Amino acid sequence: MAFPVDLRRCQALGLAGTAFLALGGETAGALPTRDLLSPASGRGALGLVCVYFGVVLLIAAWALLGKVVRGPEPPTPRALLVVLLVWAAPLLMAPPLFSRDVYSYLAQGAMVDAHMDVYAHGPARLGGPLADEVAPVWRHTATPYGPVFLAVASALSALTEGRIPQGLIGMRMVALLGVALMAVALPRLARHHGGDPAVALWLGALNPLVLLHLVAGAHNDAMMLGLLGVGLVAARGRRYALGVVLVTLAALVKAPAALGLLAVVVMRGRTGWVRTTVTTVAVATATTAGVTALTGTGYGWIAALRTPVSPNNWSPTTLLGRATTNLLHGLGSDLAPLALPAWRAAGLAVTLAVVLLIWLRLRPGPVHALGLSLAAVAVLGPAIRPWYALWGLFLIAAAARNSSAQHRLVATTGVLALAVLPSGDPADTEQLALAVCGGVLAVVVLWQAHQASSAPALERTA
Repeated sequence: MAFPVDLRRCQALGLAGTAFLALGGETAGALPTRDLLSPASGRGALGLVCVYFGVVLLIAAWALLGKVVRGPEPPTPRALLVVLLVWAAPLLMAPPLFSRDVYSYLAQGAMVDAHMDVYAHGPARLGGPLADEVAPVWRHTATPYGPVFLAVASALSALTEGRIPQGLIGMRMVALLGVALMAVALPRLARHHGGDPAVALWLGALNPLVLLHLVAGAHNDAMMLGLLGVGLVAARGRRYALGVVLVTLAALVKAPAALGLLAVVVMRGRTGWVRTTVTTVAVATATTAGVTALTGTGYGWIAALRTPVSPNNWSPTTLLGRATTNLLHGLGSDLAPLALPAWRAAGLAVTLAVVLLIWLRLRPGPVHALGLSLAAVAVLGPAIRPWYALWGLFLIAAAARNSSAQHRLVATTGVLALAVLPSGDPADTEQLALAVCGGVLAVVVLWQAHQASSAPALERTA
């Protein structure tokens, strides 16, 4: 007997998942330093179990929703948007989860508001309670974010007068706006590429990574992806210049979105591509100059793109660099300090080669090619975080039509959704054990629910 699945059950299960997430986050999340609890404390341990219980419930709800979406009577995009709102609701007032980056955003906004150069100094220059909330590894690090995001962060700082609780809510609202733009863009992009709008929404907007990291974590990647998505929609239609402006604004939040300009050029077709390229470059340059002049932050973000990655980063090139460094140290070689930079340079070279292969040989379509390219940038770059996977996943969800690609996206999401502690800190053995306990407990509850729902049908059959 199959487990009975419908939209209402999926909605209720996902709501239970995000409710447990929010509840557990109250003691195990990325809380302000004055509210932090030791992971070894009873409340901290219970919160960690609760969060991972909720994560597994959310993943299960999303996977079951996929069966409904791809079933004989799929829900409408509007119905899926209602599900997204219901799932996101408990997270709106929850503390930040899975990262402390939102505190960095607030500190950087306060620095811009105070006319400090965020491209030359880290939040430590600001000082005070807000700087104390920033993760130690980033306190002395310049920001790599562009002037569009800094302008938003500065305006929010002025509006909230530097108060942390109000600032956290404001940043989450900005992230929600970005997610809303993503949800608006996904069905339209899917239709343009012969895909299913409902499947695109399920994969790209209701994805657990969106809820865990863009909503609960309030990452500025939501703003970047939202602007990129609506920019591609506009460029695909009759508003080409507006599309270029929006994609440029996305790149002025985070630089990887600049690859979207290539997709915009390709969308216009092969005829007149020289003129299209010149026009695109001109509009993008004018937009960049205008925004930079209006915000007054300057062009320091270009040099700040070399901002160092965190020491516990686990990108493939960084892991290989560390392994090579340790090996050379063991051999007593003087080349050990060069290993990590060499591997990162190699990663960038391979990224360029992969991007060229995608656009010049594979040619899967501009949106799909852009998604694959951003995925390559995320995987092969010097730093990787679970939410970076959304750069490519968001667009691949709109363009990928075959089930095997969709299955790969689901598997990737399931793994990455479990990869980070709710506090954003590295896991130790005890925390890992608690997280596993929470996940296993959720699996047991789901299995018992499955057995209970199957029993009446089996009795009727007998």
